Amino acid sequence: MIAYVDGTVTYKDPAFAVIDIQGLGYEVRISLQTYAAMPDVGKRCKLVTYLNIREDAHVLFGFLENDEKKLFLDLISISGVGPSTALVMLSSLSSAEIRQGIIDEDLRLIQSMKGIGLKTAQRVILELSDKMRKDAMLTTGVKTPGSSNNALRSEALAALVTLGIPKATAEKSVDTIIKREGYEITVEQLIKLALR
Repeated sequence: MIAYVDGTVTYKDPAFAVIDIQGLGYEVRISLQTYAAMPDVGKRCKLVTYLNIREDAHVLFGFLENDEKKLFLDLISISGVGPSTALVMLSSLSSAEIRQGIIDEDLRLIQSMKGIGLKTAQRVILELSDKMRKDAMLTTGVKTPGSSNNALRSEALAALVTLGIPKATAEKSVDTIIKREGYEITVEQLIKLALR
């Protein structure tokens, strides 16, 4: 496996780059995140890589940051998410936004990316949310804010739906209040404000 390529950028566009290493040009598929952060043509660049071996081709995927590669590998471990789809996901949103969306179990956000249907979005969240939360706790050493924020929102929504408020109306109201008041609000206060 090719762990990284380190050489001169001889070509780059939003889909791929060519890195020259002592006269040998490596074509590397990249995301928009990597494209935006890469140096210009003629400059030196190091990309961490993943080599995807298929029956009909060997495709090299490159990432400027190890963090992006790790998320890419997590995404392609999900049934229904291939390397091309994972690259589209990484081009749609930043790694941090995707991770936070998975931690918050934000189905709408994950499904909003091109090539991701409802079932695939549900699978991504189901299979990766716990892993992402654990990773976030290990790196920060504290409970992820997304998990408590999501619990606050979920509890308020459940209570409002039980009280007979249509789910779509309750979601809109709760989201508006949270945006205005912040996540320091209690569940009780959130429900009271939503019922006004």
